[in-house]
Amino acid sequence: MTITEEVVSLATPTGEMRTLISLPASVNGENAHYPGIVLFSEIFQITGPIRRTAAWLAGQGFIVATPEVYHELEPAGCVLPYDQAGAEKGNANKTAKEISSYDADARAALDYLAAHSQSTGKLGVMGICLGGHLAFRAAMNPDVRAAVCFYATDIHKGSLGKGMSDGSLARAGEIRGELLHIWGRQDPHVPLEGRNLIHAKLEEAGVNFQWLEVNGQHAFLRDEGARYDPELARICLGFALDMFRRRLC
Repeated sequence: MTITEEVVSLATPTGEMRTLISLPASVNGENAHYPGIVLFSEIFQITGPIRRTAAWLAGQGFIVATPEVYHELEPAGCVLPYDQAGAEKGNANKTAKEISSYDADARAALDYLAAHSQSTGKLGVMGICLGGHLAFRAAMNPDVRAAVCFYATDIHKGSLGKGMSDGSLARAGEIRGELLHIWGRQDPHVPLEGRNLIHAKLEEAGVNFQWLEVNGQHAFLRDEGARYDPELARICLGFALDMFRRRLC
């Protein structure tokens, strides 16, 4: 289906959060209702690949809210480039922000989707890289029914946010919905021992989760750059879509 896009500002404890809203276009004036998904970006914020991922999700029949994850650190509308300077800035921001602020941002986006005039009230989250970790934490909200985490960074190290002591893995048991982790086996950011640690904790905590490891590099989902694997991206997005349809529709 075709989609529409708009930008809204959501109130958070640390200021206004610019958020891209992507949703199915009305057909013949019909006021249909759709589940909501919060899409958390990489450290570069709402780049072209992230915007296209949001559009793809919306085209499958979801209202998608994509917030600027560094809204209190960067000017509204800031998109960091996919280069060394952009990566250094994004990684510096990652540990300059309070972990409580990440959580408050997620709650603001979830509340917006729950209250949207075309929302069914059923909520999911998805994230990529940094966003995968943010989706993992957002899944601790009891109204999140499904969470997809693409190669989520720093969970195994507990190093997200100011002070680099996020405690995310210790809180895994708070996840009540279904969780899907997707990893690239050739991703140096989350090595085998890190993946094993996360898997063991999820088992121990009794989380309802699926686990997919593929032969891909970090950023294999991003449709820009040398690491992009289109066929692998198609397969993995299919797994994500299947879970969202099963849990939210």
